[in-house]
Amino acid sequence: MVPASNFFSTSVRFDLLSGASPLLESRYMAKAPMNEIRVWVKKQNHQSKPRGQNLWLVSSTPRHGQALLKMSKIDNNNAPWHRLKRASTPRKATVLAIGKAFPRQLIPQEYLVEGYIRDTKCQDVSIKEKLERLCKTTTVKTRYTVMCKEILDQYPELATEGSSTIRQRLEIANPAVVEMAFEASLACIKEWGRPATDITHIIYVSSSEIRLPGGDLYLASELGLRNDVSRVMLYFLGCYGGATGLRVAKDIAENNPGSRILLTTSETTILGFRPPNKARPYDLVGAALFGDGAAAVIIGTDPVTGKESPFMELSYAVQQFLPGTQSVIDGCLTEEGINFKLGRDLPQKIEDNIEEFCRKLMSKASLTDFNEMFWAVHPGGPAILNRLESTLKLNKGKLECSRKALKDFGNVSSNTIFYVMEYMREELKREGGEEWGLALAFGPGITFEGILLRSL
Repeated sequence: MVPASNFFSTSVRFDLLSGASPLLESRYMAKAPMNEIRVWVKKQNHQSKPRGQNLWLVSSTPRHGQALLKMSKIDNNNAPWHRLKRASTPRKATVLAIGKAFPRQLIPQEYLVEGYIRDTKCQDVSIKEKLERLCKTTTVKTRYTVMCKEILDQYPELATEGSSTIRQRLEIANPAVVEMAFEASLACIKEWGRPATDITHIIYVSSSEIRLPGGDLYLASELGLRNDVSRVMLYFLGCYGGATGLRVAKDIAENNPGSRILLTTSETTILGFRPPNKARPYDLVGAALFGDGAAAVIIGTDPVTGKESPFMELSYAVQQFLPGTQSVIDGCLTEEGINFKLGRDLPQKIEDNIEEFCRKLMSKASLTDFNEMFWAVHPGGPAILNRLESTLKLNKGKLECSRKALKDFGNVSSNTIFYVMEYMREELKREGGEEWGLALAFGPGITFEGILLRSL
């Protein structure tokens, strides 16, 4: 995580949603090295930062000041130790590269409440106190958001209760999600090392845009993909959308030899941003938990030796819904944006069904011990992770990559599973890294998505 000194003194009042204060303004620019966040600061009556539009933080490597590789051994020459790579299984889908991108507005959690309450002109002290409690319990430390001062200045109605703003929200969200998807895809293609024209299929996942044609076409055009690239859109799946995309990409790759699938996810909270209201308690949960960003992976079978570097194999995938639970996670699009209702029994529903679901996946590789596997779990919130850890009696640290992704980025809906997988990639490079693992995600339905993974 970026040291606090890189932001500003904790005594400074900072408007997190608008990105301005009486004392200073902070912006994060894309023209920095891939493992560095560059911070521009403008003090009052001081020279201003460079100006720019549509600038995004992009990375295909871990961020927030951590080491690029975490190794378990150092040799006598002080060089990191790498375990030998495993060979991929013929005709099985593999993950060949990964990338991510974020908006330019970075929000440290400890400053969120003051900015959100001020920008939404909330006068209710009890709501402020509740949001403060939620911000502490989410375990989130930093998030990225599209929302900024320029947007609130241009669209002040977004912070007004009862305003019909779906048109304005889509004017912001539609181009923003494509821009983030574009930058994440560029980072992914760069890591892959082959030309974009070698991509045969594109899968585009988002619960944050609505238009025809969809973002898949705009993204394919901006990336310069061939005009006969096969496109698939997956809209409004929520938090399990990234795992669904992996399952669909696996099916395409394994049924189309030689294909290379670009899977990209991109999300923003613009559609759900609104003033707090006691009649909508989940709005506060969203304000405390969710963030914006994008991710991309390239999937294919039979990697080309010397040109491609697969790091994970998609061995088996399954989706399952829980009958009678459609109302537990309920989202409704209205003239004011998207409204969510989250049932208090969600963690319990997941707890009651997760073991059987996991064992179904594990049986495909004759696995029986939960603690002999690695775990890439979508961090919907700390309660879900805690319940899963307790129910499956997982050793401490098994969900560390999920908790770290939640801490660093918040719940970024369909993207988050890829942030977890990227952290997991580095963990599995250590000596003794597990060969088999599970990727899990949960969302509306209640829907479970699971993938049996093999580390390469």
